[in-house]
Amino acid sequence: MTTIRQDDFIASISDALQYISYYHPKDFIDALYAAYQKEQSPAAKDAMAQILINSRMCAEGKRPLCQDTGIVTVFLKIGMEVRWDAKLSVGDMVNEGVRRAYLNPDNVLRASILSDPAGKRTNTKDNTPAVIHMEVVADDKVEVELAAKGGGSEAKSKFAMLNPSDSIVDWVMKTVPTMGAGWCPPGILGIGIGGTAEKAMLLAKQACMGSIDIQELIARGPSNVLEELRLELYDKVNALGIGAQGLGGLTTVLDVKILDYPTHAANKPVAMIPNCAATRHAHFVLDGSGPAVLTPPKLSDWPIITQSAANARRINIDGLSKQDVADWKPGETLLLSGTLLTGRDAAHKRIVDLLNKGEPLPEGVDFQDKFIYYVGPVDPVRDEVVGPAGPTTATRMDSFTDTVLEKTGLLGMIGKSERGQAAVAAIAKHQAVYLIAVGGAAYLVSKAIRKSRIVAFHDLGMEAIHEFVVEDMPVTVAVDSRGESIHETAPKVWQTKIGKIKVVVE
Repeated sequence: MTTIRQDDFIASISDALQYISYYHPKDFIDALYAAYQKEQSPAAKDAMAQILINSRMCAEGKRPLCQDTGIVTVFLKIGMEVRWDAKLSVGDMVNEGVRRAYLNPDNVLRASILSDPAGKRTNTKDNTPAVIHMEVVADDKVEVELAAKGGGSEAKSKFAMLNPSDSIVDWVMKTVPTMGAGWCPPGILGIGIGGTAEKAMLLAKQACMGSIDIQELIARGPSNVLEELRLELYDKVNALGIGAQGLGGLTTVLDVKILDYPTHAANKPVAMIPNCAATRHAHFVLDGSGPAVLTPPKLSDWPIITQSAANARRINIDGLSKQDVADWKPGETLLLSGTLLTGRDAAHKRIVDLLNKGEPLPEGVDFQDKFIYYVGPVDPVRDEVVGPAGPTTATRMDSFTDTVLEKTGLLGMIGKSERGQAAVAAIAKHQAVYLIAVGGAAYLVSKAIRKSRIVAFHDLGMEAIHEFVVEDMPVTVAVDSRGESIHETAPKVWQTKIGKIKVVVE
């Protein structure tokens, strides 16, 4: 009989969540660096460089890899021979570990969890509760797998109940292009096959937590049907040419992981969940000897990469006009300096509600000829101006875009991933521009922010409107003032260059 102490369990959960907030798994670093070395798309290669530089900075500074520090998912295998020395329930112990991790003053993590999801959507302030799955097994230990899953990649989760004769490959190849770049490729595709609808989703989520080993599989060859499927999907998904951040390139996925489970004869449930460039997961076992010990990686595990600003255009964004941005080209790298405002979903809704009522915007919120950055930063610690401050998925703001551009004089937007057709049309109509910062480079981006203050909607927490003064903030032109989108054109170019998939001309 093994005794697991309450304090050991809570400390293990808390320590693991802190650990994964700033340490990428070594297998991810190795796989991304290998992809970086072979990448031929300049825009995609630059995005990978930023992710790798950001990763090393976070390991050194012990600050989050991404401003979206995720919703915590925990898989527990609890041995039947385990005895708990605890006053709290297992679920309450997990949530206490989450609470301590996210409120740790040395490395504050962003609280993103909202209660009353169909109603007021009120932030719980400590990122609880976690999503917990428990299984009782024949053992005398407690096995823990946990992840902090970002909202952008989670939003791209897909499920289908296929007919038994349907092709899984065909479904994946049809589905991946519809996911856009909001899941921050390059990353991992977790696929679950079989069971029931909810079981397939759980399998896909667990598959995301597996180690990256596709190159070893390629070297030795497949030994079963699932390994054959992994290799086929890895090759074909990368042949789509989507590339890092959707900018077109050779690598869209670093691995495809698959788990399966027996299913009903009439069904073929298939789920797919992507893991983003800020992949965060840990696995440990408690045996009663104390809290889990996670060994920090060596800084020598990270490649030394430097970025050149030789091909970037420096732009002072204060006092720009529509004429000034008219010659910006999709794929062009810019370094922005000046003052911009921030705003995400909740702020946009309030802004549009005020505009529709004919009411003035709050004092300090003037978008005329300004840029808005779609970001919800992590709180600063010590002498930081702001915590990690990477972009959020821009498509969530699409429904507000035309109104905001028309009624505020906004000149440009900065986010991540593609824009929908309506937003692109609005950008062209108002001769605005849309720029992207690299998702997965939040700490790196934050170093370009020299001043920060909240100017409106304080009650929204991380979704409040901030005013940032930035210096040499790296961005890429994604949609120009004529409505040309790099996310639309670049993947087609690279799909043709790769030449493994026939491009359908519409």
